[in-house]
Parts: sequence; structure tokens; C-alpha cells
Amino acid sequence: MLVVTCLAFSRALIARLALCVGLLMVLLPSPAPVQAQNLFAPAARVNDRVITRYEVRQRARFLKILGAKGDLQKQALDRLIEERVQFDAAAGLGLSVTEAGIQAGMEEFAKRANMDANKLIGALGRAGVEKETFRDFVEAGLLWREVIRTKFAQSTTISSFEIDRALQQAPPSGKGVRVLLSEIIMPANNAAAKKRADARTPEILAINSVAAFATAAGKYSSAASRGRGGRIDWLPLSNLPGDIGSKILTLKPGQVAGPFPVTNAVAFFQLRQIEEGGPGAAAKAVDYAQYLIPGQRTESNLKEALKVAGRVDTCDDLYAVARKEPQRLVRVLQPVAAVPGDIAIELAKLDPNEISTALVRGGNLVVLMLCQRTRMQNQEADDGPDRKATENRLLNQRLSGEAAAYLAELKANASIAMAR
Repeated sequence: MLVVTCLAFSRALIARLALCVGLLMVLLPSPAPVQAQNLFAPAARVNDRVITRYEVRQRARFLKILGAKGDLQKQALDRLIEERVQFDAAAGLGLSVTEAGIQAGMEEFAKRANMDANKLIGALGRAGVEKETFRDFVEAGLLWREVIRTKFAQSTTISSFEIDRALQQAPPSGKGVRVLLSEIIMPANNAAAKKRADARTPEILAINSVAAFATAAGKYSSAASRGRGGRIDWLPLSNLPGDIGSKILTLKPGQVAGPFPVTNAVAFFQLRQIEEGGPGAAAKAVDYAQYLIPGQRTESNLKEALKVAGRVDTCDDLYAVARKEPQRLVRVLQPVAAVPGDIAIELAKLDPNEISTALVRGGNLVVLMLCQRTRMQNQEADDGPDRKATENRLLNQRLSGEAAAYLAELKANASIAMAR
């Protein structure tokens, strides 16, 4: 099935919520009261649609929760202007989204943060973001997706030649390749930490020796591997998230890739060695479990995590551990590409039935257990899914280009007036 990745709340953007939602109450100040007389003051007018200053404030706060950087007020206004133009385009095509469709979109968004829509709306409300702001954001994304599908999906095709060429030009998939890496995981859970990470990024990327990287890992990394200079044992390249694995393949030994955003942190990887001869077939999906211990990585929580680890041999054993508090256990079967980056990095280091306690997510210490890597049931032969996935990727890239060009055209033809 075609998945249009140019919609306003793309998978990558949704994933940012899962990285940030646990920090709502610690990173964001209490919302300042809004002066009643300025509540509906216009910030801009797009054709016949008004954008109020309150909408801009709300969207800026929402963008902050999603982890956006820079001038959030400007980004919020720009995005709201685009959405007004997109709403007009949808109206011109007779398109709309039902309330049921919007609710489903909100549930889909919330699910990425391991919540339902009501819980997410409550969390956003405590951070000063109204339900309507979240709803409007979701509705705009759904409408724009329908606009692009209506205008371009039927007329946009990918030829067999283009698929063949893309398959020939694609970097090696990582099948049969294993890598020896070192890692630096730098905290970025607040503005000060992000600033420090940004400042140290050029220094880390300039490293070209294993010794220098090990020194930097000892100084800057928050990962458990810092005590051994960030060194990770051999692992199949296919275990890593696709964006990281693809980048690793472009490195020479000693070179560093990053920063890669993960939960509350950024990650850097140095390639120490690469060789053929690892496992032959890359997993298509991963089955893993998370047992959540409320709180941070404290001594008492680590002791509880060790007790849990001592009671289980397989993922199925975790159900008995969580019998009295089943909400603590989350078990997931996901395509490899859909696994959140920080979880994927930890899973890459594990063999089936091994456990990691390195992660804190959403205010919980995570006992992470790899159940198995799998090809999922009823999967087609290797060539079929690879070819179809390549076709969908090319189609999505083309539709994204069409969407960007169409949006630029719509904005150029719109009447946009900024308030003074």
C-alpha cells in the first residue's frame, strides 16, 4: 500500500513526540496567561482565512514539544500560513476529513508515544497546548495528504527501468556484513544540554583515530560503554536503523558519523572495522519487550531492573513479572525501519533474550529485551518485497517533490497579508 510521506505529520515528526512527550512537565514552563483583548488579534490573513496570534503561540508551543529548534514563532506562523493555503486547495477539490477520520489520525499520532489520544491531549493540556491545536494539526495533515493523492497519485508512476536502476544503485543492504563500532551518546534532554551537544559536534566529527574517539567517549558519552571508550562488540550491520546503517557503509575505518537524534540525546558512531561474513539475511522485523520502571536511572531502579532480569529467560517470562501491573509491559512487533532510533540502537547490540537497561524513556527506566528478529508471517519472497519497497520509496519521493512544488505554487498565488 502506498504511504505518502509528504503529509504534514510524517512518521519522523510523529516519532519526535515519542522522544519529547515525557519531558512535558519538566522542560516547559507553565503557560503564561493570554490577554483577553489580544486573544483573537490577527497575525496574518491568507486569502479569506485569518490566523490569530493565539494560534501562533499555541503552534509554537506544540513545535517546542516536538523538539523543533530556532525561531518557533516564525516557524509556527509559516506553517499556519501553509495550512491555510492547503485548506483552500482541499476546499477547491471538494475534499474534507470526517470527525471519525480526524479522531483516527489523533489516535495514530498518540500511539507513536505509547498513549491513546485522550492521554496525549491531557499531557499537552498540562503543557498549555489546547486540544484544538492538536486537532487542527492532524486535520491539516490528513487533508493535505488527500490533496496530493487526488492531484498526483494516479498520474505519477514509476517504471520498471527506474526500479531496476534504483536497485542497482542502492548501497549494499548490509546482508552478510558486520561492523565494529564505537559510540558516543550525548545528553540533549534540555536546552542547555542540546547547546553543549551542538558545540561539541564539530570536535567529535573531526576525530579520525580510535584513541581520540575513546577519549571523547570517556568525557562526553552518557552510555554504559563510556567506561570502555565507547567500544561496541561486532554486530550485523542489518541490526542498525536504516539511516545509521546506510551512513556507516559510507565510512572508512576511523571516520565518525552523526549526530543521530535519539530519545533525550544525540548519537555518534565511529567505524573501527567492517567485514563480510555476518548473518546472511537481514531481519525484516523485530519482536521486543519493554518493562517500564517509573523514574530515572537511579541506584534503586537499577536494582529493580536487575531483579527483573534475574527472573526472566525469555520475553514471555515478563508477563508473569508484570502480572499485577500489566501497564508496565509493552511488547511490540515492528518492521525494523519503524523501531524508534534509541531502541533500535540498543536492540542492535543484543542477541535474542538478552536485556539492556541503558534507556530512560518517558520518565521510565526501560528494561529492554530482544525477543527475536523475524521475517514476519506470510512474507513474500525476498525479491518481491524489496522491489515493491523500492517502488514505493521512489513514488513517495516523487510525490513529495510534487507536493513541495504545488505548495510553493499555491503560496505564490495566494493573497497573504501580515499584521503589523
